[in-house]
Formats: sequence, C-alpha cells, structure tokens
Amino acid sequence: MADPQMIEIASAELSAAINSYGAELTHLRDAQGRALMTDADPAFWTGHAPILFPAIGVTNGGVIRLGGTEYPMPKHGFARHSLFDVVSQDAASVTLRLTDSEQTRANYPFPFALDLTYRIEGATITLAAAITNRGDAPMPAQFGFHPAFAWPLPYGRARDAHRILFERDEPARLREIAPDGLIAAETRASPLDGRTLHLADALFEHDALVWDPIESQSVVYGAADGPTLHIAFPDTPRLGVWTKPGAHFVCVEPWHGIADPEGFTGDFRAKPGVFEVAAGETMRIGMSVTLVP
Repeated sequence: MADPQMIEIASAELSAAINSYGAELTHLRDAQGRALMTDADPAFWTGHAPILFPAIGVTNGGVIRLGGTEYPMPKHGFARHSLFDVVSQDAASVTLRLTDSEQTRANYPFPFALDLTYRIEGATITLAAAITNRGDAPMPAQFGFHPAFAWPLPYGRARDAHRILFERDEPARLREIAPDGLIAAETRASPLDGRTLHLADALFEHDALVWDPIESQSVVYGAADGPTLHIAFPDTPRLGVWTKPGAHFVCVEPWHGIADPEGFTGDFRAKPGVFEVAAGETMRIGMSVTLVP
C-alpha cells in the first residue's frame, strides 16, 4: 500500500491540509496561521474531520444485513480508515478517490467510487462528495461529514461565550443516543434558546446532540462579538453536534443517515436514513465553511 500524503491548499485568507488517509481535513487556518480546527488532543479524541461512509454511527451487532447476509461494518463505516488516491490537485483544490476493492467488498458488497473534493476560494472552503454506483443494481448508502472546530476559536473570546446559531427554528425534539451508540426509542428536549445553542460541556455528557430532521441548512459558530464560522450543509437532512466534556473542539456534523435504532435487525436498505444511488448514477453531498471577520 502506498504511503499517505498530506496535501496543502490555500488562498490569501485560508489554508488547509488534507490527509489522503481517510481523505480527512486535518488543519484549517486563517491568514495569520491561527488554527480553526481541533488540536486533536489524545486525552479526548485524535480525529479531525473523518468522512463517514457507507454507514453512519453504530450498527446493531456491528453488522449490516443485505439480502439475508451479514457484513461486518465498523462504526461510521470504513472510508475514514482507507487510503484514497489523489486524482487531481492545484494550489487551491484537491480531489481524492476511494474505489471498491476486495477489502471493501467484505464489508459492503457494491462497486463504488467515492470522490472528495476540497476547494478554497477566498475565506471559504468547500467539501464536495460524489458517491458513484459503478454497478448494475441500486446501491444503498449513508454519508456524513464530521469536522471538529476549535473551541474556543483563536480570537481571545471565552470558551463559554461560544454558541451555535441556527438558520431556522428547530421545533423538533432531539434523538437520544443509547449507551451502546444506537438510537434510543425515547427523545430528548431541545436545548436551544430560540435559535441559539449556548455551548457547555454539560450538553454532551450523554453523547451527541442529534437533530433528525434538521430544518436549517446552515449554522453560525463562534462568540457573538468575535470572528465566526458560517457552516452550510444544503444536502443533508440531519445534524449532529458533539464533543467530549473538557475537550478543545466541537464537531458540527451534517449527516445523510443515522445510527441503527435499538433492536434494528432489518435489511440495510430499510435502515432509517439510507439513500439509494441508481446504477451508473452519482449522489452529490456538500458543505462549506466560511470565516466571517
């Protein structure tokens, strides 16, 4: 297997580094080199922005079921632990690709190509996924982004002054995650104050906050009186927000899918949040992050 590469892209206002192992965005910095993403402190979590494919979250029994056959599926799928090929790159963009192999087909018996394109234009980085079905039958899948942003952001504001402002009202109750990572039958009350989530460690004592569905297509993260990140996710119907209490990051996770419900033993195609890509077709899912002064 080839060695992973670290690819750097930049504009005058942002710079980023992407690891070909997992096609993972590992660093995002402003024009002064200040880090906008997690410090990856191993005391909490060493991830940066894993790509979730072809499953999101935990599967019941650690398997997916397709046509009566069980296939082992790691949490959040296998893409984040796979080496992607660099398809193209220039000073401001890179495209990486993962295709099916004997190894992936042991977990997920479909011929596919997963392309991730990262592009910086001005103060915005876009992340664009293209999921292509290379087979001759419909292909079920889930996909999600999992970026971890610095909490606090590097602009001198207190950690407890940071908040996430939602674009729209979010009247629904939230999903509850069971201790084993599955989706519980009960739900939890929304912690929003109007459209504002005031960030505090206590919110995450029982895992992530999960909006399913999410009405907003964007949020603004940061302190009210400081530079902020505008995070847009027009293609995903769910959103997770997660950290570990005391950590120096908060994840804003647009998902097209969700973990298995407790007790779910059905076919993967019937799992909540699974979409299908028709033979020869491509599903496109994107997000963007803009640094707003």
